[in-house]
Amino acid sequence: MGILRGIRVAAVALGGVGGLSGAMYGLLTGQGRRARTLIGRSTSDPHRADGLYEGGVGSVLKFAVLGDSLAAGLGAENAEELPGVLLARGLVEETGRSVRLTTYARVGATTRTFISQVDQAVADPPDLALVIIGGNDVTGKMRVRTSAALLGIEVARLRHAGAAVVVATCPDLGTIRPIPQPLRSVVRQWGRMLAKAQRQAVLRAGGVPVPIGDLISSEFHLRYSELFSPDRFHPNGAGYRHASNVLLAPLCQAVT
Repeated sequence: MGILRGIRVAAVALGGVGGLSGAMYGLLTGQGRRARTLIGRSTSDPHRADGLYEGGVGSVLKFAVLGDSLAAGLGAENAEELPGVLLARGLVEETGRSVRLTTYARVGATTRTFISQVDQAVADPPDLALVIIGGNDVTGKMRVRTSAALLGIEVARLRHAGAAVVVATCPDLGTIRPIPQPLRSVVRQWGRMLAKAQRQAVLRAGGVPVPIGDLISSEFHLRYSELFSPDRFHPNGAGYRHASNVLLAPLCQAVT
C-alpha cells in the first residue's frame, strides 16, 4: 500500500493547522522511516477468484470490486478469504441470485490511478460496484479536497453507467501498531479528514458511503494479532471477513 511514502507532507499539512515545531517535524520524519522498516513492503499479488458464484433464481448480478490493496485482498491467506469472494457469496445467499465477480482493484492504487479501473468497469457495466480507496492518498501527498473530488467524479461515472455504488471510505490507519506515536495520530487524523470528505463526495455523486473506519477500527485495535496479516498493515482472512460482514448489508440494500 506504499505506507508512509510521503507521510512528511501529511505531517506538515496538519501541522500548518495545529502548529508543528521543527523538533516535532524531525520526530515524525524519523518515526516514518522506522515504521517503514518495521512494516516492510508487500511483494506478492493477492489471490484471484473472479468468476460466477451460482445462486438459484433471477438474472445474474454483475458485481465489481475496485480500489486499492484492501479491495484486492492483499494479506488474505487464500482466495476463499478475499473480500470480493466473501461478499459475492454473501450476495448469493442474501439475494438468491447468481453473482459474477470481477475484480479491478490493484495494489498501490490511488484515486488518480483508480480512473483506469473505472474505464475498464464501464466498458462492461456492473450492476453493483464496491469501491475501497484512500489509504494511499494519505501516504502519497494528495490533498484531501482533490482526492475526494476525483472519487466523486468516478462514482458518478459508475452511476451513469447504471451501477449501484457502495464506497468504503478511508480506513483508520491509526490501528496500525508499527506506526509509533505521535505519527500514528497524524495518520489517523489525516485519514479521518479524507473519510469525511469522501462521504460528502460519494453522496453528491449518488453513491452509498460506508464509514468503515468508524465501524471496524475498535475491533481491529482490540484483536490486532487476530485480524492483521504478517505484514502488520493489511488484514488477514479473518480481518477481511470481519470487514465484509459490515459491508454486506449496504451492498444488499443497494441492489434491492
